[in-house]
Amino acid sequence: MDWLPSAPALAIACAVLVLICAVLALVLWSTKHHRDPHIHVKCEAGIDSLVSSLAGLSHGVVVEGNSVEILKNGEFFDVVMEAISKAKKSVHFESFLWKQGKLGKKLVDALCERARAGVTVRVLVDAKGCDSMGDDACPKLVAAGVKFGRFHPLKLHYIGVLNQRDHRKILLIDGKTAFVGGHCIVDEWKDETDGKGPYRDLSVRLEGPAVHQVQSVFSENWVAVTGELFAGEDYFPKTGKRGDLNVHVAAVMPHGSAPAVKILHHMVIATATKRLWIQNPYFLPEPEAIDAMGEAVKRGVDIRVMVPTAEASDMPLVQHAAHRNFGRLLAAGVRIFEFPTTLLHQKVMTVDGVWSAVGSTNFDDRSFEINDEITLGIHGEAFAKQLEDLFEEDQKVCKEVDAKEWDQRGGMHKLKDHFWYLWNEML
Repeated sequence: MDWLPSAPALAIACAVLVLICAVLALVLWSTKHHRDPHIHVKCEAGIDSLVSSLAGLSHGVVVEGNSVEILKNGEFFDVVMEAISKAKKSVHFESFLWKQGKLGKKLVDALCERARAGVTVRVLVDAKGCDSMGDDACPKLVAAGVKFGRFHPLKLHYIGVLNQRDHRKILLIDGKTAFVGGHCIVDEWKDETDGKGPYRDLSVRLEGPAVHQVQSVFSENWVAVTGELFAGEDYFPKTGKRGDLNVHVAAVMPHGSAPAVKILHHMVIATATKRLWIQNPYFLPEPEAIDAMGEAVKRGVDIRVMVPTAEASDMPLVQHAAHRNFGRLLAAGVRIFEFPTTLLHQKVMTVDGVWSAVGSTNFDDRSFEINDEITLGIHGEAFAKQLEDLFEEDQKVCKEVDAKEWDQRGGMHKLKDHFWYLWNEML
């Protein structure tokens, strides 16, 4: 048995192995945390005069002359299918979540029909979120001539970025119309299931010069996945004024810096002077954001946050992680409303009745620091009023969280909250 290592040699080998594992863990930790600066903002001006600053700091540019139409719940898909059927030159589709079902089949048929008609169709899906789109969906699309790509599939050369997912939901028609929001290709977004109504969600139809920015966002991941660049009038046509809204896009994830969507969401807390209303399905703000909300309340800002109940959510464990901070938020003066009837999935903010945000971004670390996201910043009083009216409509069926009742919730509830919060950066 002379070939067996001695005890000292074995101890040294074990120590080296532990050291290697520790270094690898440190590398993985730093890969995320170099993108996790503790953002502090001090600004006395209101958001109405800071839109250009907000866009610039989040790596965007304000573009004038756009129209933005709100599309709620199931009506979104009716509009989208019609828009695809009328595409003449190009269709670009990007999604995080696509599950096999009636809605997915309808989308496949619509995309295939356009591809066979000679329209250039590109489809980009997140490999993890869309791994249940059905065995025949991809072959059908490719057979019809659709260009298809998967973002970060489970392959060895993607091992370092498997945790980074493409959470964007984008559709572009002929480079002239863009759809951005939270809708996923899952039957629950359209149909009633398990005695609950369809998921509650909101997206927008954007027309005007800002569509070019959304097209650029799509191209970012498309070229990374496929290596193909596209250019020309079919994708970036000359676009005149279509409305009176100023729009900028936050989506950039610069190396070594905070992603644009994180800067955007943190910045608006500091610029609100009257009210900040948020609807988001996964609300886990960082301590700095909670402190900023507390400071905003002190200066008279009406902050309201609407989330689904744990029972209505598709991810109850995320809601429990979010519950861990409810007490602190309530103590800071933030009002919290729980939507009880179905998953409230829309990602919407309005600030001071003049500026709004709509997109794919959740208010949590995964969206702010890991996933690829997109959020539209929309400057316009009439549009913000539409979103505030929808918030108040949803608020009628909500239960407002009472601070005293919340503090007296059961021990098991509190245990779940603290346990799942330990994993908040990965949820």
